[in-house]
Amino acid sequence: MTLTQLHYAITVANASSMNEAARSLFISQPSLSSAIRELEDEIGAEIFIRSNRGVQVTPEGEEFLGYARQVVEQYRLIESKYVLREKEKKKFSVSTQHYTFAVDAFVEMVKQFGMDDYEFAIHETRTYQVIEDVRNFKSEIGILYINDFNEKILSKLFNEFNLEFHPLLTCGIYVYMWKGNPLAGRQEVSLEDLKEYPCLSFEQGAYNSFYFAEEVLSTYEYKKLIKADDRATMLNLMVGLNGYTLCSGIICEKLNGSDYCAVKLRSDEVMHVGYLVRKGITISPLGIRYLEEISKYKDKALR
Repeated sequence: MTLTQLHYAITVANASSMNEAARSLFISQPSLSSAIRELEDEIGAEIFIRSNRGVQVTPEGEEFLGYARQVVEQYRLIESKYVLREKEKKKFSVSTQHYTFAVDAFVEMVKQFGMDDYEFAIHETRTYQVIEDVRNFKSEIGILYINDFNEKILSKLFNEFNLEFHPLLTCGIYVYMWKGNPLAGRQEVSLEDLKEYPCLSFEQGAYNSFYFAEEVLSTYEYKKLIKADDRATMLNLMVGLNGYTLCSGIICEKLNGSDYCAVKLRSDEVMHVGYLVRKGITISPLGIRYLEEISKYKDKALR
């Protein structure tokens, strides 16, 4: 049984005539009759009753054609979505931890390609969700960091999910805070200096292991700690409570504004920000351009 045979049978039923159906299908009437007979032999049922007045669908034929129409319609939907792509906008999606520079790179990439022919999506989300989004093809690229502490655990997860991590930026550890914070004017601060100020950390939900934290030094016993779900709330807490978070030190004033600063943390720790993709999948032109935009921050990565 073939899709062509199903299409033939539906056309004959709609025309109620072998000759008329053959003309609309641009094949000969004997060829069409032969194809329908082979289909009937294969399914072991008579679909049409032939007579001098044309053809009539049998009760068994009605049931069969109901299924046939579903199959043909599903094929048309698949063909429209995945074969005739020139009629649809091409899609690109990225998932990222809460990095302003990742959003800024996305903005620049969208500006270059434009939105007339493309459909874009960016998901600023939790660590495990970044991994899941790439694993399940929701996003082509995931942006996150690894360091000495989480590398073994995350690498094991990447291998299990058939993913590859590629470093892009190597950064020192910085304290991101409001410029009105009493420590904002210093060249360097220690964790001891920070103990009276609330540390702000992104909530990781069900996957809240230290290894999935977006901030380095996740096992440190902070005297004051506040969890937040989004970047805007965290910025408000920095102003309202003189809170701080640990970050790469890459500042994007264009998006976050000029009211915040990064102060070097007294620590030898480094973080490697990179991209996550599925193994064996060729990166799209949009993905390549996006990664090129992020790579421009390499000179801005603070050591």
